[in-house]
Amino acid sequence: MTNKADQSGSCILAGLALAAMIACTTPTASAHEASKRLADANAVAPAETASQPQPQATRRPVARPEKGPYYVDFRARTAASWGHAFVWYGKTSEKAVEVAGLTPAGDTLAYVLGHITFVPSETGASYGDLDPECLTASYRVYLNEADAKRVFAYIKELQANSPVWNAETANCTGFIGDIAEFMGLEVPNRWQRPENFVNRLKEMNGGRQMVRLSAE
Repeated sequence: MTNKADQSGSCILAGLALAAMIACTTPTASAHEASKRLADANAVAPAETASQPQPQATRRPVARPEKGPYYVDFRARTAASWGHAFVWYGKTSEKAVEVAGLTPAGDTLAYVLGHITFVPSETGASYGDLDPECLTASYRVYLNEADAKRVFAYIKELQANSPVWNAETANCTGFIGDIAEFMGLEVPNRWQRPENFVNRLKEMNGGRQMVRLSAE
């Protein structure tokens, strides 16, 4: 009887020891699940990283229309009858402007006679040229410094060589048309109202803002 009891006790102890060993070598369900989730997460992570949107490349600034430091502004204004065409020219950073145009020198009589014959002219600023309320049309184009020197010198030369005015053959639209042609612009018919001439000049040249003279 005692031997059986001792054997039973030994079996129980051996069973308990085996159970303890199994418990120490086999992870619990919760530990196993945690390990499985961590493995799954590590496997998925690279794919998720790859699928994330990449930062967009830095956009280059859109090029703006080039503008030079100098300009010539073809302008038209109201007048007692037909109107008047002329140019402003100068440097964009300065408020002061130069004015050039072709008008009869003197009063109304000179203007009337100029429709019949040639009369003495003036080629500088005339009444109303600086008044924004009189402006009816404008087309401004820009030049770099080298081209501006050539164009401004040409304007001065044109002024010096335009001693007479005539309504039909030596008039204000013809004067600024010579300047536009020197600059390489397309020039419309010169025998039309100054406002129409300036608007047509802008239209024929596509409203281009920058002018570059051909190299000589």
